[in-house]
Amino acid sequence: MRDMPPAHPFDDDKLREECGVFGIIGVPEASSFVALGLHALQHRGQEAAGIVSYAPAEGFCSIRRFGYVRDHFTKASLLEKLPGSISIGHVRYSTAGSKGSSELRDVQPFFGEFSKGGCAIAHNGNLTNARALRRELIERGSIFHSSSDTECIIHLMARSIQNSIADRMMDALRRVEGAFSIVAMTRTKLFGVRDPLGVRPLVIGRLGDRGWVLASETCALDIIGAEFLREVEPGEMVIISEAEGLTSLRPFREQKPRFCIFEHVYFSRPDSMLSGRSVYETRRQIGVELAREAPVEADLVCPVPDSGTPAAIGYSQESGIPFAMGIVRNQYVGRTFIEPTAEIRNMGVRLKLNVNRSLVKDKRVILVDDSVVRGTTSRKIKEMVLDAGAAEVHFRIASPPTAWPCFYGVDTPEREKLLASRMSEEEMRKFLGVTSLRFISLDGLYRAVGEPKRDAACPQYCDACFSGEYPVAPSDMIAEGFRIEAAE
Repeated sequence: MRDMPPAHPFDDDKLREECGVFGIIGVPEASSFVALGLHALQHRGQEAAGIVSYAPAEGFCSIRRFGYVRDHFTKASLLEKLPGSISIGHVRYSTAGSKGSSELRDVQPFFGEFSKGGCAIAHNGNLTNARALRRELIERGSIFHSSSDTECIIHLMARSIQNSIADRMMDALRRVEGAFSIVAMTRTKLFGVRDPLGVRPLVIGRLGDRGWVLASETCALDIIGAEFLREVEPGEMVIISEAEGLTSLRPFREQKPRFCIFEHVYFSRPDSMLSGRSVYETRRQIGVELAREAPVEADLVCPVPDSGTPAAIGYSQESGIPFAMGIVRNQYVGRTFIEPTAEIRNMGVRLKLNVNRSLVKDKRVILVDDSVVRGTTSRKIKEMVLDAGAAEVHFRIASPPTAWPCFYGVDTPEREKLLASRMSEEEMRKFLGVTSLRFISLDGLYRAVGEPKRDAACPQYCDACFSGEYPVAPSDMIAEGFRIEAAE
């Protein structure tokens, strides 16, 4: 029996970021810091976690486990098996290359032994040409051990004719397409790389006088008391060693960055910083813009917890309508709460959310949520609020309609399962059964993140899940018949 908790049966109506990465060099017991960093990044991946470390006496050591970081990597007996002053780690959901896969061999970091020494690598994002690369590599004799697209990078490095690990990595990454934020390590060096568009985040921090840190988000620096220095720039490779400090290289052709705008909306923790902006403040400002674009007469503004809370606060402040926690989240319903039998499934989101009846009874309620994906959970929440006696339910959504799948490291349903791909806003309102439904506009979202508006000719962010305009063509999907209609 695999040591993996079942997926929570009521969390399938949200987009899920698929990975978080963390690396550190220059501190004793580095793996303990990685475990703490991964704990702070748990929201980016709750299926599995892995840590690799290196110590001269023991060599490279690797432990990978299914489940939460806290369930495994907080145990001293396990961390003692990961000695050394350099270590990297990874938390994940299943990546796009391993849909439905729940094998321990798919859990990162991955490790390869090359002529110049070993290298471990952890990747956040998705390679959009991974299937084509895999076929090519297999035809040339490569033997794959996982279904993850990240393993393609290891094989490309192994086949490179370059000498150093850094040159092999640059050689390999020039062959791949899509989104990647990478942390990697050799015996003496820590690497961080972002793709030329900078779709996924990666930041640099310092810990004391000797420690250097790489992480997906700044909240992972905070948990270990590290100082935030800067972001790894789009298209940049940083190489860090205890002896030489940080070296910056530019291995890719320069392109206009297209950071994922949904990191601002939902994926990143609200206590993180993105591009010099507080994620919390951006989400609050989304609520402000939403109140300006979609006002409605009501008695209460209530968030759908927890992700809708900052936007609901902004909506309340701008509209003058009182904010209230009309829905309360049960913090202790975890992935292993109970076997999801048919009877339990029928309870729906009531196991996770409960309506504060005394607040919403006879009130016109505005519910603020971050997104609508399939719409199934939104319908159940609306029913709960009406059952509690609300007079009206108005949905206000802190993102534009999600009508297109993401191919850059987000677990998105097939397009036909996305409600906005087959319904107009009015049709969605009727489907959800709410008094009114409004989404923030794309321009409104851009204003909230600090841009005057969306540049239609050259968007400042990757917003393909809303616009269908993909900054990197999803080669594998196009080869299988996917049509980028909006971009045409």
